[in-house]
Amino acid sequence: MRPLTEQDIRASFVNCSKGDAKRLAVPRDLDERPWDDLDFLGWRDPGAPDRSYLVLERDTGLVGIALRCPTVRRGFQHRSMCSVCLTTHRGGGVSLMTARKAGAAGREGNSVGVYMCADLACSLYVRGKKVPESGSRFEESLTTEEQIARAGGNLGAFVDRLYV
Repeated sequence: MRPLTEQDIRASFVNCSKGDAKRLAVPRDLDERPWDDLDFLGWRDPGAPDRSYLVLERDTGLVGIALRCPTVRRGFQHRSMCSVCLTTHRGGGVSLMTARKAGAAGREGNSVGVYMCADLACSLYVRGKKVPESGSRFEESLTTEEQIARAGGNLGAFVDRLYV
């Protein structure tokens, strides 16, 4: 992913108002992000633990999505799998992230959801740059590049549902 500026990020949101995009908390460490290893930029709002955001590049340009996630934590023994990168986590390592749909459907309250790594580090898990605290990644016969493509396809399918 190419490095993004705060202006790029704020202008990319498709499922919130321009005012909401102007007020959301953008990461302060954009210069320190491992851009070459990211397929999307994802972060949790430090001031609102039930809010997170992701920005990804699509053929049509940057797409920013405001997400909500429950603050309920699951028991340590419970395992869940991220539906984007297929990493398993124990406890609260995977959250149901919901996004208001884009356009009129979103204004009517319609939303879509996806189970994702709670820390939004799917790109790093797929590449082996980050290891889940108490979960694991299955050994696969797919190459890392094929796993990256699959994760991108899984995330793309979620984003496509914002417009349907």
